Amino acid sequence: MALRAFLITVLVAAAIAPALATNYMVGDDAGWKVGVNYTAWAEGKEFRVGDTLMFMYKSGSHNVMKVNGPDFQKCASSNATAPPPLTSGNDLITLSSPGRKWYICTFADHCTKGMKLVITVSAAEGPSPTPMPGWAAPTSGNSAPGEVSPLKSSVWMLALMVAYKMIMA
Repeated sequence: MALRAFLITVLVAAAIAPALATNYMVGDDAGWKVGVNYTAWAEGKEFRVGDTLMFMYKSGSHNVMKVNGPDFQKCASSNATAPPPLTSGNDLITLSSPGRKWYICTFADHCTKGMKLVITVSAAEGPSPTPMPGWAAPTSGNSAPGEVSPLKSSVWMLALMVAYKMIMA
């Protein structure tokens, strides 16, 4: 009986931790494009380690490049060892460490026209959640703080119910 209670507790803890991460669609419904105020979009959001940024845009029209603070101000990447820009149009970036993070579009003059994002990432509360492989981006563009993907929550709840049924059987 004590073993069952322990296993249930472990399963509940495992199911809750990933659900604490938030998926943010950068720019909400507007996505990643020229003409969006990304400073205003990020204002009031609490980014934490384990959260995911989703950059949605038409592939071939934009990109996403992680840069440092001085390069962010110059709208250029001077780091020759930096990874290449992301170009899929559906780019996911999991925030894996706390601190300031800077992202720009390196196409033409897009960055100088405001296509850049700076955020501050805080340490995760409790155990650091790990991204769930194969999760789908939410269909809603609303990425208010504390929002959890409905698909992700449903998958974890279903897994928890199946595990509970197996333990109790």
